[in-house]
Amino acid sequence: MSALAVCILFSGCNPLKNMKKGAETVKYTVNPPVLELVGDQVNVSINGSYPAGYFNKKVVLTLTPTLVSGNNELSFDVYKVQGESVKENNKEIKVDGGSFNYSSKVAYKPEFQVSELMLRITGVHKGKQPGLDFDPYKLADGIITTCLLVEKNGKATYASDKYVRITPDSYEADIKYVIQQSDVRTSETKKAEISAFTEAVKAAAANDRINFTGTQLSAYASPDGPYELNDKLANSRQKTGNDFFVKNFKTAKVEDVVKSELLKTVVTPEDWEGFKKLMEQSNIRDKELVLRVLSMYSDSQVRDREIHNLAAAFEEIKDKILPQLRRTKMTVNVELVGRSDQEINAQFDSDPSKLSVEEILYAGTLTQDANRKLSIYQAAARYYPSDYRTKNNLGAALLNLGRTSEAKTALNDAKNINNNEIVKNNLGIVALREGNLAAAEELLTAAGSSDEVKFNLGTIKIIQGAYADAISYFGNQVEVNAALAKLLTKQNDAALSTLNSVKSDDALVYYLKAIVGARTQNNDLLMNNLRTASQKSAALKANAKTDAEFGKYFQDNTFKSIVQ
Repeated sequence: MSALAVCILFSGCNPLKNMKKGAETVKYTVNPPVLELVGDQVNVSINGSYPAGYFNKKVVLTLTPTLVSGNNELSFDVYKVQGESVKENNKEIKVDGGSFNYSSKVAYKPEFQVSELMLRITGVHKGKQPGLDFDPYKLADGIITTCLLVEKNGKATYASDKYVRITPDSYEADIKYVIQQSDVRTSETKKAEISAFTEAVKAAAANDRINFTGTQLSAYASPDGPYELNDKLANSRQKTGNDFFVKNFKTAKVEDVVKSELLKTVVTPEDWEGFKKLMEQSNIRDKELVLRVLSMYSDSQVRDREIHNLAAAFEEIKDKILPQLRRTKMTVNVELVGRSDQEINAQFDSDPSKLSVEEILYAGTLTQDANRKLSIYQAAARYYPSDYRTKNNLGAALLNLGRTSEAKTALNDAKNINNNEIVKNNLGIVALREGNLAAAEELLTAAGSSDEVKFNLGTIKIIQGAYADAISYFGNQVEVNAALAKLLTKQNDAALSTLNSVKSDDALVYYLKAIVGARTQNNDLLMNNLRTASQKSAALKANAKTDAEFGKYFQDNTFKSIVQ
């Protein structure tokens, strides 16, 4: 046993003085070795190991880990260890040695970013006061605050427009025939349906924004009687129907729609599909039985015979269904051509009130200029205030310009119209920026599962210190915050891979790469990226001077030349 140990054990020596003198024999392990901010807390774990013969049976030591920054001090929880003869409820350390494990946390204060973790020790022998203060012992440096680099702006969501530049459309009309006849009756040519059809085609021909894409003449016979007769009737109806429509459009001076390059003819001798459709829509007795017959037999003659056998039903079919199938149908297909991107932009600049809501919302997608986008959505909200999309997109544009309070007003207007997932996401960003994480998380959790929502929830999890959850939300997103979450979980290579894929040229991208360089002792990666970050951002340059991530390089001449 050493002389120090013998002296501590026997009453002839002052045990506290000798324990103070021998304090360097106590071993401490601190985790993390450099203190780190997680969420809004600084956590520390300390393992202390006392050698044999050090601890007096009747001594109590009060340990107070304390952050010290200049004249400022911030203490963690007090912890006590005692000798084996002390009748208190503290961790006991025997004469032949022992150890303790301690964990605590304190709320972070910015003034302690550059600080040291010191262990304050006060010893009391036999409960006698005053005790003896030992020399403070440095345990660690602090504090790494990399989590504070999280970008809190969030990702706003714009509601989509429904603008379609090319829209297909068609006009059609029927000529009906008498049973087993193919001549076009005057009563058919004079009916309102034909007049409306002709006028619609004429109007389309006069409209520069409507293009004809094809015309189809379909001739049919009803599926009753022999096939040979129906085939002859359908072909004859195709000829008489075509003659009528060609003459009709020639008179209307729109004969282009029936030119050979546009016109297609289709002849259907027995229109079973049309029959089935009309039967399904009808209220005819035994309708289900007739439809079952259609499904049971593929031979048209057998179908026809079986349906005739349903005498009661067939009388209704003869009066209500079959006359509608004896027809020639003309269909004119067109495409409606909306304004081009250039025309929409020009119209917005001259008079946005003449744009439809879909056009003006689409106009907002045609620019990356944040201020022009704002102007477009301001006009959209002014002219179409009852459409939630205009107010939502105005709010999103304001969020992207950092005008959070104005965005909140617009988004609440949108909420009053339609409180959907898109609006909830954007209001969640407002709450995030206002520092109300609970409200932000509640809104975002109810906002669906879009990439924007996942990004915003991942951002909240970084702020809360739940880094694994943040990584889960980010998934494969190539974003600075996603790289930061990996960095905060010590996945340095994964973080660098994400940063190398980020399209942004923001200073923070280079700063985080510099941190990876510092952690992996890659001086080129560190210095080159820190230099770029410092050139792009005076704030990050100033931060680097005291950033504990770079603590090992504070005296490096290259480092100092970059941050000075």
